Amino acid sequence: MKTNLVIGGSGGIGKALVQKLLKHSAVINVSRTAPELEHPNLKHISCDVLNEALPDLDHVDTLVYCPGSITLKPITHLSIDDFKEDFNVNVLGAIKSIQKYLPVLKKGDDPSILLFSTVAVKLGMPFHASIATAKAGLEGLVKSLAAELAPGIRVNAIAPTVTNTPLASKLLRNDRMVEQIINRHPLKRILEPEEVAHLAEFLLSHWAKSLSGQIFQMDSGIVTLKV
Repeated sequence: MKTNLVIGGSGGIGKALVQKLLKHSAVINVSRTAPELEHPNLKHISCDVLNEALPDLDHVDTLVYCPGSITLKPITHLSIDDFKEDFNVNVLGAIKSIQKYLPVLKKGDDPSILLFSTVAVKLGMPFHASIATAKAGLEGLVKSLAAELAPGIRVNAIAPTVTNTPLASKLLRNDRMVEQIINRHPLKRILEPEEVAHLAEFLLSHWAKSLSGQIFQMDSGIVTLKV
């Protein structure tokens, strides 16, 4: 049974992924709060990843870093601290986790690392300067590490569009805003966390052995289609 380490698996996409992985493998969830589910294959370790030392683990086959942020402000309203905070949550937290667990990953079964970006890196969107800058750095990290760690460890990322999670609740706070966002997408829909988790589960599996250094756009057509 593979052991999947999920950083931030207590809500949103992370929780949906934990639920999928528990059907066939063990999961260690490291986050500030425990997920609202119980399973014999689930171990939760409470930890503030950004501010506390990460726990020592003997065995890990996959590493998924889920924490993210959505800071949407005009550039004139963004402080340097806003940029630092987004970079800390999205990039430095991932780097800290990878550096901590790389030694055990190297001994894992078909080991891989999965991170999360955003469509705002590829598609210029107003008010996204801070988060797009941070996630662009994350995508650079994916490419660099995929080359550095090949062939032993695969490294990929998923870049979703707006997803129906607590993190995006401000964007989806009323029916009018939901309708506006849906209508911007050629496929006329936003994502559900289970959809993103399904792709994540595939990328962690042996079926994705030939995939590394890739950024997978889950965009409902907003980046790739003009209709």
